[in-house]
Amino acid sequence: MKKIVVLGGGYGGVVTSKHLAKLFKKEKDVEIQLIDRNPYHTLLTELHEVAANRAPEDSVKIELKKIFAGQKVDVVLDSIDAIDFNAKELRSELNTYKYDYLVIGTGCKPTFFGIPGAEEHALTLWSYEDAVRLKEQVRNKFSEAAKVRNAAKRRKMLSFVVVGAGFTGVELVGELAEFRDELCKEFFIDPSEVRLVVADMAPKILPILPDKLIQKAAKRLHKMNVEIITSAKITGVTPTSVQLGEGQELEADTIVWTAGVEGSELVGKLDVKQEGRKRIVTNDKLQSIDHENVYIVGDNIFFIPEGETRPVPQMVENAEQAGPLIAHNIHADIHGKPKKSYKPGFHGTMVCIGSRYGVANVGLPNKMFMLSGFMAMFSKHLINMYYLFTVAGFAKVWTYMMHEFFHVNNRRSFVGGHFAKRSPNFWLLPLRIFVGYKWLEEGIDKLPKVWKDPSNIFLIPASPNADVISAASEAAGEVTKTVDAQAAASAVESASTAVTALPVPGFIKSIVGWFMNVFFYTSDGGYTALATVFQFFMVFAEIALGVMIIVGLFTAIASAATVALGVMIWSSSMASTEMLWYMTAGVALIGGSGSAFGLDYYVLPWLKKQWKRIPLVRRWYLYTE
Repeated sequence: MKKIVVLGGGYGGVVTSKHLAKLFKKEKDVEIQLIDRNPYHTLLTELHEVAANRAPEDSVKIELKKIFAGQKVDVVLDSIDAIDFNAKELRSELNTYKYDYLVIGTGCKPTFFGIPGAEEHALTLWSYEDAVRLKEQVRNKFSEAAKVRNAAKRRKMLSFVVVGAGFTGVELVGELAEFRDELCKEFFIDPSEVRLVVADMAPKILPILPDKLIQKAAKRLHKMNVEIITSAKITGVTPTSVQLGEGQELEADTIVWTAGVEGSELVGKLDVKQEGRKRIVTNDKLQSIDHENVYIVGDNIFFIPEGETRPVPQMVENAEQAGPLIAHNIHADIHGKPKKSYKPGFHGTMVCIGSRYGVANVGLPNKMFMLSGFMAMFSKHLINMYYLFTVAGFAKVWTYMMHEFFHVNNRRSFVGGHFAKRSPNFWLLPLRIFVGYKWLEEGIDKLPKVWKDPSNIFLIPASPNADVISAASEAAGEVTKTVDAQAAASAVESASTAVTALPVPGFIKSIVGWFMNVFFYTSDGGYTALATVFQFFMVFAEIALGVMIIVGLFTAIASAATVALGVMIWSSSMASTEMLWYMTAGVALIGGSGSAFGLDYYVLPWLKKQWKRIPLVRRWYLYTE
């Protein structure tokens, strides 16, 4: 039995464990264990959204047991205090865990560079708890300031300083600018009283981006009334200020430190070679140079790729690329196959400044493209959803879309509030009943004709090989309602009818004509047996869909089906203009109209609960939260 332990449920640990589970899926003599102190994986890149109240608190958490449901990964909740590499053991306060292969992915923590008071007095944004704490702090300061009349005290309470103008700091201050506007309305505070500052010791913000994008980012921050202070010599932090150089200070009751990171506390205590703020030195296989059965993933890696002068960056994409390689190398080592070397190819970086604007430098390793505004935000969301799909499948992508596009408040989305406008579904009840009744009426009206003489085909146009006059006369005798227009194309040949069929493009006519010739028409101009079955199915579908829409059962499916039915009738040149409102009303009813005064209110939650219990569904995340 070989035991692989992955320490840390961050980006690197989760991706590595997913690939290990896939590689060792059928090998019973290999055990995979993931250990983390939290029961959830945290989306660290989205913490600023929670801190500034754009997204709900649970949006940045994914339960680890859900991520690995039905997979060969044993999730253990524990806090590891020490690692004995000689004994191949991990130790916590109460337990000891043996391993044959160890993957260290404990991530990083904020570093304060020895600046007096920084660690004691500044808030951080490096965990779920940090984000919640910061959101409460900001709201409390607005609430308290609304009751204060002393101008100096009020100004200090409404001042917020973010130290660090890298990705985390800029994203946070951009979100706080939007949160400021919401809180000012809520607490009746003039926005001009609120001061937002982002300060950094570097000469410019977002230093790894091209200058053009830096300028755009700075322009956006200025537009949001955010002060930018660069080349700032930060010498200390007090409970109410950030000290700059000699005698200068920024007064603020809320100071957030985002100026840098270092290896986790555990990594700092390990007896392995480290460089660059407690990062573990690895070889090209991502093994610790001190222990060949110990691999390093994510922010803990210190490795300089061939031809480069700097170590791999501490970013999510590094973890996403390192994880599969580590899984491959462990699998190769166990089976005596050659290992691969780590040759990362990063695809760029993105930063959002508030919910509606961002800058990005993305592309291929040898060809980068600078994006800003809508396209930058689009690429950010697309990459986020791709990552979430690989980790937790459709389920998490669905909830991400809900949080980012459909359930947002105050238009805080890069597509504005167009998708987020919601009204009670009970306003659709009259339309639902009426549309359902009309389809039911149409089906019941045709049912006696189909039942009496199944061979009497009147819902399919006559074959071009049949006698045109005879076909037109027969069709005209069957048309009883202009709203149905089921025989409009044939009836239009008759001078006695005033119904005009909706026009159909020629290429669609030719496709439909080919289909009907193959399946519905005989060589002598008659109808096949399949045509009889199809006609009966159409009548039954009208009745069934009408009933389902009236009672509100699977309304979305039924409404979509009526739209498809309308398109089918139109494409066969048998739809009157009245068919347009059938289809338009069907589209309007798709979005949850059965959840108010309909059976969907009871049936869908029950089915959803049963669906999630199916092992295959859980394994592939084919559900919504």
